[in-house]
Amino acid sequence: MTLKNINPSKTNDWVMLKKHANIIKHYTLKKLFKKDINRFNKFSIKFNDIFLDFSKNHIVEDTLLLLCNLAESCCLRQAIKKMFLGNKINKTENRGVLHTLLRNKYINSFVYQKRNIYPEINNLFNKIKNFTNDILRGHWTGYTNKKITDIVNIGIGGSDLGPSMVTEALKYYKTDLNIHFVSNIDYSNIFHVIDSLNPETTLFIVSSKTFTTEETMTNADTAKKWFLKYAVDKKYILKHFIAISTNLEAVKKFGIESKNNIFQFWDWVGGRFSIWGAIGLTISLSIGFKNFTNFLTGAYDMDCHFKTSDFRYNIPVILALINIWYINFFNINVHLILPYNNYLKLLPDYMQQLDMESNGKYIDRNGNFLDYRTGPLIFGGVGTNVQHSFFQYLHQGTSLCTSDFLISLFPLHDFGDHDIKLFSNFLAQTRALAFGNTNVNNNKKFIFNYYSGNKCSNSIIFKKLTPYVLGSIISMYEHKIFTQGVIWNIFSFDQWGVELGKRISKDIFNVLKNNISNNFDSSTNGLINIFFRKNSLF
Repeated sequence: MTLKNINPSKTNDWVMLKKHANIIKHYTLKKLFKKDINRFNKFSIKFNDIFLDFSKNHIVEDTLLLLCNLAESCCLRQAIKKMFLGNKINKTENRGVLHTLLRNKYINSFVYQKRNIYPEINNLFNKIKNFTNDILRGHWTGYTNKKITDIVNIGIGGSDLGPSMVTEALKYYKTDLNIHFVSNIDYSNIFHVIDSLNPETTLFIVSSKTFTTEETMTNADTAKKWFLKYAVDKKYILKHFIAISTNLEAVKKFGIESKNNIFQFWDWVGGRFSIWGAIGLTISLSIGFKNFTNFLTGAYDMDCHFKTSDFRYNIPVILALINIWYINFFNINVHLILPYNNYLKLLPDYMQQLDMESNGKYIDRNGNFLDYRTGPLIFGGVGTNVQHSFFQYLHQGTSLCTSDFLISLFPLHDFGDHDIKLFSNFLAQTRALAFGNTNVNNNKKFIFNYYSGNKCSNSIIFKKLTPYVLGSIISMYEHKIFTQGVIWNIFSFDQWGVELGKRISKDIFNVLKNNISNNFDSSTNGLINIFFRKNSLF
C-alpha cells in the first residue's frame, strides 16, 4: 500500500489558503500582536522538554485551521500510520521507511515483508552495547594489546553528517575516546586525521551500505595502507577495522572477514536517517551506550507525540505547515537553522542534508513535473557568531527567509553571566526581526537605522542539551520533513539527484586516469585538457 497521490494545489483548501494569504499579507507582525494580546499563548506548544513559540509568524487561528485542513485533504494522518506500519511508502525503491522502529524499545515483534525483523534489531543493539563496553573497558585492544584511544569514522553523507553532528553536540558527555571523522575525498582530510595518530591504538569504522561509495572506499583504502605500513600483517586488520554495510562480499574482499567486525544495515533505513542504528556505533563509543539509549528514547517520545497529537498541537506538523505557508503562499523558499548553543554548531549542516536531500524534488508521486515549490534552501550557523556575519542581510536585505532559533534554558556550563547574555541575544534577534525599528522621523540622517521588521521566526526552547533532548529535536525535524513531503505529494525518502554526478564522475575518472580521448562538452573537454597540461599551465 502506497501513499495517495494528491496534488495539493488542486484541492479546495489550497485555493482557500491562496485567498487567505492575500488578506494576511496586509497585516504586519506588529499589528497582529497589537490586535491579540493572547497571541503568545495561542501560538505556542510544549511537549516534554521542548517548547515551541511560533507566534512571530504571519498567521491567525484561521490560518492554522486552513493549513490543518490541507494536511487532512492530503491524507497526512493515513500517511503517518502507513510509515509506522512499515508500508512501502518509498515507492521508487520499493521499500518501507522504518528508522523509527530502531528507537522503539517497547515492542518485541515487528513483521516486515512477512518476517519478524525485531530479533535482528535486538541483536544489533546488543552488539553495539557489547562492542562499546569492550572498547571502553579495554577488553578489545589493538594488535600490540594496547587500549584503543582513537576512533576514526570513515563515511560520507548520512554516514558522516549524522554521527559527527551528534558527537559534537553531545561532547559534554564524551567518553575518554578521541573521535575523528573523515569524509572528503580530498586527501588533506584523511592526512590531517591520521598524521597524528598511533596505528597501535586507532580503530577505523568504515560506513557504507554498499561498500562501494567512492569517497568512503578511497579513504578506507588509504587508511588500510597507512595501517599496514606499521602493522605489516593483514591479519591485524580485524583488530583495527569495523565495517557497517550490507555488502558482505565487498567487506570480506577489503579484509574484514569476521562477523564480530561487521554491523548490519537494512534497506528500510535511509542513509540520512541511519544514526539510530549501526551508524550510531560511533555515537555510542563517543558518549557511552547508556547515553546512546537515552538519545534513542528522546526520539521515540517525539515519534509518539507526532503519531498521536492533534495536528493543531503537534510540533512537527505545525513546523511543517508554517514552512509550507511561506514557501507556497508567500514565495519564501529559504529557511535558516540558528542554534544558540555552540555544541549545536553542526546542526545546520546536518539539516541541509536531512531536508534538502529529502524534499529537493520537482517530480510528484505520479511522475509529473510540479507547478508549485517544494523543499527550501537550508542554511544557518551558530549564534551569536552569525549575528556578526549574515544577520545584516536578514535585518536590512531585500530578500526574505524563515528561521528556527534554538536555545536551552539551562546551560551545561554555568559561569558568570554568559547564559544571560546568550539568552538576551536570542530574544533580541527574534524581536528585532519581527518588529524592527521604523521610528526615524523621515530624517535622512537616521534613515540607515531603519529596520522594517515584519520578518518571521520560530523560537524552539529546550530545557537542557541532553542526549534525550537532542534525540527529540532530530526526530522533530525528521517528522516535519516527512509531513511536508506528504503534502507536496513527493517521495521524500529517495535521492536520485545524488546519483547523476556520481555516474559522470566515473566516466571522467576513466579519462583522467588512463589519459584517453574524451567526447564531452567543450567546457568539460577544455578543463580536462587543463588537468593534463597542469605542469606547464602555471
